Amino acid sequence: MVQEVQQRSTFVTVLAWIFIALSGLGTLISILQNIMAWTVFRSAEFDQAMQASPQVDTPFVIDFMFSHFYLFFLAGLLISVFTLASSIGLLKRKNWARLSFIGIMALAILWNLGCLVIQCSTLNDLFNAPLTGQGGADFRIIVVSVTIIGAIFSVGFIALFGWIAKRLTSSAIVAEFRGAA
Repeated sequence: MVQEVQQRSTFVTVLAWIFIALSGLGTLISILQNIMAWTVFRSAEFDQAMQASPQVDTPFVIDFMFSHFYLFFLAGLLISVFTLASSIGLLKRKNWARLSFIGIMALAILWNLGCLVIQCSTLNDLFNAPLTGQGGADFRIIVVSVTIIGAIFSVGFIALFGWIAKRLTSSAIVAEFRGAA
């Protein structure tokens, strides 16, 4: 009895291995960050400093991040572990992993769009802040440069993640995952 061997695309294999390496490293780093956040930074003084009202007006996003400090580290760990599991499933040609990976790419696109909006609004506040002293003009140049470079990277990652998601929905790749089930 001869079984037909399903051709495995190089794209999926390379994508899976890249994300296994990245999410594996991300998981390790996230574990260490969580250990540090939940032990070293777990003191009444630190919690009080995180909840304290700042002397200057800070954007809502910054206030939100400081008031939910520990949850950001936990969310990073959960996302890294989920991406690692999905990457391994992608390598094994599991359809749930392909669908999960498309969702991860969509989430990454939304995250980059959100970060771009937050960055532009936060840096715009810095740009419009009254500056005194000799370094005011130089600071504005730095703010504009950081905004432009951040926007270029965000748009680049949005395009990359969109391309990956589109490739994972192509008929050839969908057929490859159907054949592996």
